[in-house]
Amino acid sequence: MANQVHRIQDLIGLIHALYPPMLAEEWDNVGLQVGDPKARLDKVLIALDPTLGAVHAAAELGAQALLTHHPLLFKPLTRLSREDTVGDIVWTAVEKNIAIISAHTNLDSAADGLNAWLADTLGILDSQPLQPAKGDYLKLVVYVPFGHEAAVSEALFSGGAGHIGAYDHCSFRTAGTGTFRPGEGTSPFSGEIGRTEQADEYRLETIVPRARLSQVLDKLIRAHPYEEIAYDVFPLLNQAPKAGLGRIGRLQSPTSMDAFVDLVKDALCCNHLRVSGHEKQTIRKVAVCGGSGAALAAVAKFRGADILVTGDVKYHDARNAEDLGIGLIDAGHFATERLMTTCIRESLTDASRQRGWDIDYHQYLREVDPFRIY
Repeated sequence: MANQVHRIQDLIGLIHALYPPMLAEEWDNVGLQVGDPKARLDKVLIALDPTLGAVHAAAELGAQALLTHHPLLFKPLTRLSREDTVGDIVWTAVEKNIAIISAHTNLDSAADGLNAWLADTLGILDSQPLQPAKGDYLKLVVYVPFGHEAAVSEALFSGGAGHIGAYDHCSFRTAGTGTFRPGEGTSPFSGEIGRTEQADEYRLETIVPRARLSQVLDKLIRAHPYEEIAYDVFPLLNQAPKAGLGRIGRLQSPTSMDAFVDLVKDALCCNHLRVSGHEKQTIRKVAVCGGSGAALAAVAKFRGADILVTGDVKYHDARNAEDLGIGLIDAGHFATERLMTTCIRESLTDASRQRGWDIDYHQYLREVDPFRIY
């Protein structure tokens, strides 16, 4: 579909399908940061950070969007001025018609997201989420007259309902009898005003992500034949078993601490590592969390990990890990997350091709760790 016109909102929808925003932490800010969602799109630059250099690189490339891991906007701006770093980036992006989009903790926690990629890079087998995500889902129940169940079901599915893992169009229905009495001024689908009626109906149930509820209900109202629709929405406590913070799994074979440290250093192209834990320890089970994940040390120990690979480890984090009896490798925030640009490029390219989209994805290759080691 080379002649198809793509929009920024198409890319955002694709990102949200692969890395649902409901997986993001409450404090996070993911999705569109700057730009017009209806603007044309055919080229995207991917970077770890939304720097001024990355915005200029996107403009030089002729890209209409800059996709970054770290969000540009965390707090409300009190002013928009070129005298401020964030203000200058926003101003420049608007001038150059560059949309800025973030996939942050939703990418971290996704089933095929940053931590899964980090685990694969380190040769960790059978990896699972270290701290499974809470599935923010709702159960929608609606009553539909016989003969209209297919149309209403399809409307709900088109709005985003009915997804369970890799399955879609998931629902359940049971037949029953509904009763009602139309009042004065009504226009009932069937029956007479002032007379108690019975109707053969299906009780139709499906699952809805909380973030999609408004969209799904809008589709329901448009498709349902009744003037007044009876429906219920129930909160669910299900976990999202394939999504969550960090990953944990086993090595192909037990290895020494020294050998594993060398593996991490080579795999992540680090110029240095900080390591805590016993030098003679044998490493069998490994936990990872890209960026800043030392707070997960206790969870990793409880899940049986011998060591946690992460970044931004503080002094007291290392002492706490000592007390827990788990090793820590601080490979740095940058080194544990920069693989994002390569992996998400491959993921978005594949997903776009499956949809017949002609969008080019490029990596920003000029990023370096802000820290230098002397």
